[in-house]
Amino acid sequence: MRKQPWFPWVSLVARLVLGGVMLVAGALKVTDPEAATQAVRAYELLPSGFDSIVGLLLPFLEIAIGLLLIVGYGTRAAAMAAGVFMVMFIAAVSSAWARGLAIDCGCFGGGGQVAPGQTKYLQEILRDVGLVLLAGWLFVNPVSRFALESESHTSTGVTAS
Repeated sequence: MRKQPWFPWVSLVARLVLGGVMLVAGALKVTDPEAATQAVRAYELLPSGFDSIVGLLLPFLEIAIGLLLIVGYGTRAAAMAAGVFMVMFIAAVSSAWARGLAIDCGCFGGGGQVAPGQTKYLQEILRDVGLVLLAGWLFVNPVSRFALESESHTSTGVTAS
């Protein structure tokens, strides 16, 4: 498929949206590591002890991925990492929903138990599916406007002699 001239603009928007979500999610969690650990623990997926490690490290990884996407450095790798995170989040939320847990996803801070009518699993899954699509777009089309780095494999039409 031939690349269209508007692809770099779409990639810019995808970079900023996906990177912004990752950055904000991580920043809101990094300020309260206990709440982040509680949110991970509420999913009841990890053995005791691992939930603390994940709760502490996850915000820093989200911030790093978000910053890379926003500035446009290592876009393909950062998009792949963000996409993997979103797929894991979709699986975790789906698992909580299927097991009848009533929890807040903790995606933007907070997390933990909520009243059964307070869950927003479908909205969370749909949001994350949209973010996976943005990550997929960026993996296929990493070259964008106002990025620190352009992909080296992109042909410029200039050959070295």
